[in-house]
Amino acid sequence: MSFAASVLTLYPEMFPGALGLSLAGRALEAGTWSLEAIQIRDFATDRHRTVDDTPAGGGAGMVMRADVLARAIDHASPPGDGRPRLLMSPRGKPLTQARVRELAAGPGAVILCGRFEGVDQRLIEARGLEEVSVGDFILSGGEPAALVLLDAVVRLLPGVMGNAVSGEEESFENGLLEHPHYTRPQEFEGRPIPDVLISGNHKKIAEWRRAEAEKLTRERRPDLLGADPPR
Repeated sequence: MSFAASVLTLYPEMFPGALGLSLAGRALEAGTWSLEAIQIRDFATDRHRTVDDTPAGGGAGMVMRADVLARAIDHASPPGDGRPRLLMSPRGKPLTQARVRELAAGPGAVILCGRFEGVDQRLIEARGLEEVSVGDFILSGGEPAALVLLDAVVRLLPGVMGNAVSGEEESFENGLLEHPHYTRPQEFEGRPIPDVLISGNHKKIAEWRRAEAEKLTRERRPDLLGADPPR
């Protein structure tokens, strides 16, 4: 069974975008995964295809309506659909490599791309949406975040990467950032490849890579080691 992604969006033309190229694009063509971009406005009932309204209690911006989104979600994810329902949101739980692996091992995902000030909270609760964030910053909408999430997931699907081991030795897979990489030429602008990497001693190479990964993680992401980040 292939991984099936249904994306609910006001801009379906943004998909597949970059997901139609490279590894993800080849896997999409091969049927390893599928992508359906659904126009939310198709589920509005007025002639203007309205999907938002002013926030209750006042304030700036607009809020996406619960009734319109409910019809869109129910269309994409009818009873019996076992796929998780995700809402791309800056207030969501940060996306991790562990969660990406869980999604890649499942049947797919239904992804709602928020816009404006956000989504009516009643819709989130009524349809059991899992709020997911791709970082501590604000985007113009959930579409770029959905593309990021799907790219991270699709590359882990069986057969997508040429060498499955590649996905096991990357940043975050073992709680550390990835070690530095080198290739030819052996010397570049006076900077040689570290001697240990051309020594042929696989034990020492593994030890060097582990030490470098730990060093980078301490410097850049001490939070991954349980330490306080630098101020």
